[in-house]
Amino acid sequence: MLRLLLICINSSLLFTACSQNSSDPFKPEIDAFKAADKKSFPPSNAILFIGSSSFTMWSDVQSYFPGYTIINRGFGGSGINDIIKYAKDIILPYHPKQVVIYCGENDVAAGNVTGTDVFQRFTQLFNFIRNRVPEASIVYVSMKPSPSREKFRPIFEDGNKMIQDFLSRYPKTGFVDVYPLMLTPDGKTRPELYLDDQLHMKRAGYAIWKQAILPYLLK
Repeated sequence: MLRLLLICINSSLLFTACSQNSSDPFKPEIDAFKAADKKSFPPSNAILFIGSSSFTMWSDVQSYFPGYTIINRGFGGSGINDIIKYAKDIILPYHPKQVVIYCGENDVAAGNVTGTDVFQRFTQLFNFIRNRVPEASIVYVSMKPSPSREKFRPIFEDGNKMIQDFLSRYPKTGFVDVYPLMLTPDGKTRPELYLDDQLHMKRAGYAIWKQAILPYLLK
Protein backbone atom coordinates (compact mmCIF):
# COMPACT_ATOMS: atom_id res chain seq x y z
CA MET A 1 0.00 0.00 0.00
CA LEU A 2 2.83 2.37 0.93
CA ARG A 3 4.65 1.61 -2.31
CA LEU A 4 1.48 2.28 -4.28
CA LEU A 5 0.99 5.56 -2.41
CA LEU A 6 4.56 6.66 -3.20
CA ILE A 7 4.08 5.78 -6.87
CA CYS A 8 0.87 7.82 -6.95
CA ILE A 9 2.55 10.78 -5.24
CA ASN A 10 5.55 10.65 -7.57
CA SER A 11 3.29 10.37 -10.60
CA SER A 12 1.30 13.33 -9.36
CA LEU A 13 4.45 15.40 -8.85
CA LEU A 14 5.72 14.46 -12.29
CA PHE A 15 2.42 15.42 -13.87
CA THR A 16 2.45 18.74 -12.00
CA ALA A 17 6.00 19.46 -13.08
CA CYS A 18 5.20 18.63 -16.70
CA SER A 19 2.09 20.78 -16.56
CA GLN A 20 4.07 23.69 -15.18
CA ASN A 21 6.77 23.29 -17.80
CA SER A 22 4.28 23.14 -20.65
CA SER A 23 2.39 26.21 -19.44
CA ASP A 24 5.52 28.16 -18.55
CA PRO A 25 8.24 26.93 -20.93
CA PHE A 26 10.53 29.92 -20.42
CA LYS A 27 10.58 29.87 -16.63
CA PRO A 28 14.09 28.29 -16.46
CA GLU A 29 15.50 31.12 -18.57
CA ILE A 30 13.76 33.79 -16.52
CA ASP A 31 14.91 32.14 -13.29
CA ALA A 32 18.48 32.09 -14.65
CA PHE A 33 18.31 35.84 -15.30
CA LYS A 34 17.10 36.42 -11.73
CA ALA A 35 19.86 34.23 -10.32
CA ALA A 36 22.48 36.13 -12.31
CA ASP A 37 21.06 39.41 -11.05
CA LYS A 38 21.34 38.25 -7.46
CA LYS A 39 25.04 37.51 -7.95
CA SER A 40 25.79 40.76 -9.77
CA PHE A 41 23.02 43.19 -10.62
CA PRO A 42 23.56 45.08 -13.90
CA PRO A 43 23.99 48.85 -13.76
CA SER A 44 21.02 51.13 -14.32
CA ASN A 45 20.87 53.39 -17.37
CA ALA A 46 22.31 50.67 -19.62
CA ILE A 47 21.18 49.43 -23.04
CA LEU A 48 18.86 46.44 -22.75
CA PHE A 49 18.63 43.84 -25.52
CA ILE A 50 15.42 41.77 -25.37
CA GLY A 51 13.99 39.23 -27.79
CA SER A 52 14.41 35.75 -29.15
CA SER A 53 17.30 33.40 -29.94
CA SER A 54 19.12 35.76 -32.30
CA PHE A 55 19.87 37.81 -29.19
CA THR A 56 20.23 34.80 -26.88
CA MET A 57 22.96 33.38 -29.08
CA TRP A 58 24.71 36.73 -29.27
CA SER A 59 26.38 35.85 -26.00
CA ASP A 60 29.40 38.07 -26.69
CA VAL A 61 27.32 41.07 -27.76
CA GLN A 62 29.17 43.32 -25.29
CA SER A 63 32.41 42.79 -27.20
CA TYR A 64 30.75 44.08 -30.39
CA PHE A 65 29.92 47.40 -28.75
CA PRO A 66 32.87 48.56 -26.63
CA GLY A 67 32.12 51.75 -24.79
CA TYR A 68 28.48 50.80 -24.28
CA THR A 69 26.97 48.89 -21.37
CA ILE A 70 24.80 46.10 -22.77
CA ILE A 71 22.41 43.86 -20.83
CA ASN A 72 21.28 40.84 -22.86
CA ARG A 73 17.95 39.38 -21.82
CA GLY A 74 16.98 37.50 -24.95
CA PHE A 75 15.52 34.02 -24.50
CA GLY A 76 15.34 31.51 -27.33
CA GLY A 77 12.07 30.50 -28.92
CA SER A 78 10.18 33.48 -27.57
CA GLY A 79 7.55 35.48 -29.41
CA ILE A 80 6.42 39.02 -28.72
CA ASN A 81 3.65 37.85 -26.40
CA ASP A 82 6.27 36.02 -24.33
CA ILE A 83 8.33 39.20 -24.04
CA ILE A 84 5.20 41.01 -22.87
CA LYS A 85 4.43 38.25 -20.37
CA TYR A 86 7.85 38.54 -18.75
CA ALA A 87 8.35 42.28 -19.24
CA LYS A 88 8.18 42.94 -15.51
CA ASP A 89 11.07 40.52 -15.04
CA ILE A 90 13.31 41.36 -17.98
CA ILE A 91 12.72 45.09 -18.52
CA LEU A 92 11.51 47.00 -15.47
CA PRO A 93 14.19 45.94 -12.94
CA TYR A 94 17.00 47.43 -15.04
CA HIS A 95 15.70 50.98 -15.62
CA PRO A 96 17.34 51.02 -19.07
CA LYS A 97 18.01 54.18 -21.02
CA GLN A 98 17.39 52.23 -24.22
CA VAL A 99 15.61 49.01 -25.16
CA VAL A 100 16.65 47.17 -28.32
CA ILE A 101 14.16 44.54 -29.50
CA TYR A 102 14.50 41.58 -31.84
CA CYS A 103 11.33 39.53 -31.90
CA GLY A 104 8.49 38.60 -34.23
CA GLU A 105 10.09 35.97 -36.43
CA ASN A 106 8.98 33.14 -34.14
CA ASP A 107 5.47 34.57 -34.01
CA VAL A 108 5.19 34.16 -37.78
CA ALA A 109 6.83 30.72 -37.85
CA ALA A 110 4.31 29.45 -35.29
CA GLY A 111 1.67 29.70 -38.03
CA ASN A 112 -1.56 31.57 -38.73
CA VAL A 113 0.08 34.93 -37.97
CA THR A 114 0.06 37.87 -40.36
CA GLY A 115 2.28 40.91 -40.56
CA THR A 116 -0.57 42.84 -38.99
CA ASP A 117 -0.62 40.41 -36.06
CA VAL A 118 3.10 40.96 -35.46
CA PHE A 119 2.63 44.71 -35.71
CA GLN A 120 -0.24 44.72 -33.22
CA ARG A 121 1.72 42.61 -30.75
CA PHE A 122 4.68 44.92 -31.14
CA THR A 123 2.56 47.99 -30.40
CA GLN A 124 1.41 46.34 -27.16
CA LEU A 125 5.04 45.83 -26.15
CA PHE A 126 5.92 49.35 -27.26
CA ASN A 127 3.13 50.86 -25.18
CA PHE A 128 4.12 48.82 -22.14
CA ILE A 129 7.68 50.12 -22.32
CA ARG A 130 6.71 53.69 -23.15
CA ASN A 131 4.20 53.85 -20.30
CA ARG A 132 6.44 52.34 -17.64
CA VAL A 133 9.89 53.49 -18.76
CA PRO A 134 8.96 56.72 -20.58
CA GLU A 135 12.50 58.06 -20.66
CA ALA A 136 13.83 55.01 -22.54
CA SER A 137 14.55 55.03 -26.25
CA ILE A 138 13.03 52.07 -28.10
CA VAL A 139 14.78 50.45 -31.07
CA TYR A 140 13.40 47.59 -33.16
CA VAL A 141 15.66 45.37 -35.25
CA SER A 142 13.72 44.19 -38.30
CA MET A 143 12.85 40.54 -38.75
CA LYS A 144 15.62 38.95 -40.77
CA PRO A 145 15.21 36.87 -43.97
CA SER A 146 16.19 33.45 -42.60
CA PRO A 147 16.66 30.92 -45.43
CA SER A 148 14.82 28.20 -43.47
CA ARG A 149 11.80 30.50 -43.31
CA GLU A 150 11.78 31.56 -46.94
CA LYS A 151 8.04 31.01 -47.28
CA PHE A 152 7.36 33.60 -44.57
CA ARG A 153 9.29 36.42 -46.23
CA PRO A 154 6.19 38.32 -47.43
CA ILE A 155 4.85 38.30 -43.87
CA PHE A 156 8.19 39.45 -42.46
CA GLU A 157 8.27 42.27 -45.00
CA ASP A 158 4.71 43.38 -44.18
CA GLY A 159 5.34 43.34 -40.44
CA ASN A 160 8.65 45.17 -40.79
CA LYS A 161 7.09 47.91 -42.90
CA MET A 162 4.20 48.49 -40.49
CA ILE A 163 6.53 48.65 -37.48
CA GLN A 164 8.88 51.00 -39.31
CA ASP A 165 6.03 53.34 -40.23
CA PHE A 166 4.71 53.23 -36.67
CA LEU A 167 8.05 54.07 -35.06
CA SER A 168 8.66 56.94 -37.48
CA ARG A 169 5.80 58.80 -35.77
CA TYR A 170 7.31 58.68 -32.28
CA PRO A 171 10.29 60.40 -30.67
CA LYS A 172 13.13 58.45 -29.09
CA THR A 173 12.68 55.45 -31.39
CA GLY A 174 14.66 53.71 -34.11
CA PHE A 175 14.12 51.05 -36.75
CA VAL A 176 17.20 49.04 -37.72
CA ASP A 177 16.52 47.53 -41.12
CA VAL A 178 18.84 44.52 -41.31
CA TYR A 179 16.53 42.73 -43.77
CA PRO A 180 17.94 44.08 -47.08
CA LEU A 181 21.50 43.90 -45.73
CA MET A 182 21.15 40.12 -45.45
CA LEU A 183 20.08 39.58 -49.07
CA THR A 184 22.02 39.36 -52.31
CA PRO A 185 21.71 42.26 -54.80
CA ASP A 186 18.99 40.30 -56.61
CA GLY A 187 17.01 39.75 -53.40
CA LYS A 188 17.95 36.17 -52.53
CA THR A 189 18.82 34.91 -49.06
CA ARG A 190 22.46 34.40 -48.13
CA PRO A 191 22.97 30.91 -46.61
CA GLU A 192 26.62 31.69 -45.82
CA LEU A 193 25.49 34.06 -43.05
CA TYR A 194 23.74 31.26 -41.16
CA LEU A 195 24.52 28.12 -39.21
CA ASP A 196 23.55 24.70 -40.55
CA ASP A 197 19.95 25.20 -39.39
CA GLN A 198 19.74 28.17 -41.79
CA LEU A 199 17.98 30.11 -39.03
CA HIS A 200 20.58 31.23 -36.51
CA MET A 201 23.48 33.40 -37.55
CA LYS A 202 27.21 32.93 -37.84
CA ARG A 203 29.62 35.70 -36.86
CA ALA A 204 29.29 37.12 -40.38
CA GLY A 205 25.61 37.75 -39.74
CA TYR A 206 26.29 39.41 -36.42
CA ALA A 207 28.95 41.56 -38.05
CA ILE A 208 26.22 42.95 -40.31
CA TRP A 209 23.99 43.53 -37.31
CA LYS A 210 26.76 45.34 -35.46
CA GLN A 211 27.25 47.85 -38.23
CA ALA A 212 23.50 48.36 -38.62
CA ILE A 213 22.70 48.73 -34.91
CA LEU A 214 25.69 50.82 -33.82
CA PRO A 215 24.44 54.20 -35.17
CA TYR A 216 21.24 53.83 -33.11
CA LEU A 217 22.84 53.15 -29.73
CA LEU A 218 22.86 55.88 -27.09
CA LYS A 219 26.10 56.87 -25.45
